[in-house]
Amino acid sequence: MALPAAPTAAARAGAGPASRPLLSCRDVRKSYGDRVAVDGVSFDIRPGERYGLLGPNGAGKTTLVSVICGIMRAEAGQVVVERGRGGGPAIGYVPQELAIYLDLTARENLRFFGQMQGMGGRVLEYQIDRLLDVVGLADRSREAVYRFSAGMQRRLSVAVGLLGPPALLVLDEPTLGVDPQSRTAILDMVADLADAGTSVLLTTHYMDEVARVCDRVGIVDHGRMVAEGSVDELIASLGGGDRVRVGTAGGTPLAAGVAGLEGVRVMSMEPASVELLVDEASRRLPAIFDAARLAGAAIDSVDVRRPNLEDVFLTRTGRALRD
Repeated sequence: MALPAAPTAAARAGAGPASRPLLSCRDVRKSYGDRVAVDGVSFDIRPGERYGLLGPNGAGKTTLVSVICGIMRAEAGQVVVERGRGGGPAIGYVPQELAIYLDLTARENLRFFGQMQGMGGRVLEYQIDRLLDVVGLADRSREAVYRFSAGMQRRLSVAVGLLGPPALLVLDEPTLGVDPQSRTAILDMVADLADAGTSVLLTTHYMDEVARVCDRVGIVDHGRMVAEGSVDELIASLGGGDRVRVGTAGGTPLAAGVAGLEGVRVMSMEPASVELLVDEASRRLPAIFDAARLAGAAIDSVDVRRPNLEDVFLTRTGRALRD
């Protein structure tokens, strides 16, 4: 189910580009022995903004999130998070691994974590009722959580992160391993939260999630921020053109043959195909066919489409998301 187009972060927050960031990271660095996990990363999140953080496994996303949330201490740089209005916590954190008690009910989990934050009485009970309704668990609130599906458990984790409510909700791979309905429900919640004024930092392996719900995207690789902007800005940074997949048994000869053609860039090679970024593909396909023939590479198929966020990712990192 596609989500409707969302208003921009500035429109939701009623703020212009010069508004004070809710989260500000400056030259953050974190190492594990000789291995640098986060290498001088800087970025901001504005009030009411949905920010997506993409990167291959091992790129430094989870370490960066852990530093932002205060779980780890950076060895250099600075992280500043402004408190939200109403005295709620600065950050609500939903980790990759479930951080709820399976033997407790959904209501008992929320009550426990609320009390850990110093909440109680009618204020806490009101929040529990509201959050159970938001995550669609009101009718199962008195059941032990071990009886829940993986998607229901994930939704309860999001509800725990929303206690307060926080100024910034940090979601680290929130849809990992859940069914399509729960995945859509979580994404809908992310959109609704930001529309209500809560800023969101989302890390995910799924390009479509970022494209659907995030105002801006940061791509991290080898611990560094290699690209940042809106989805449209990042796609435009490729310089325009079409994505052309050429099916061929001679991938290496074809790539070598077209490498010098004007308006043609080799993006990646697979055993039976080559990915090209081509300016005005309809006009340049004959030259590509000629180059393939001269290189001795027989073409089996050609598929042409417009670039997307995955193309940006592969261009900036040079590898697939799950490497």
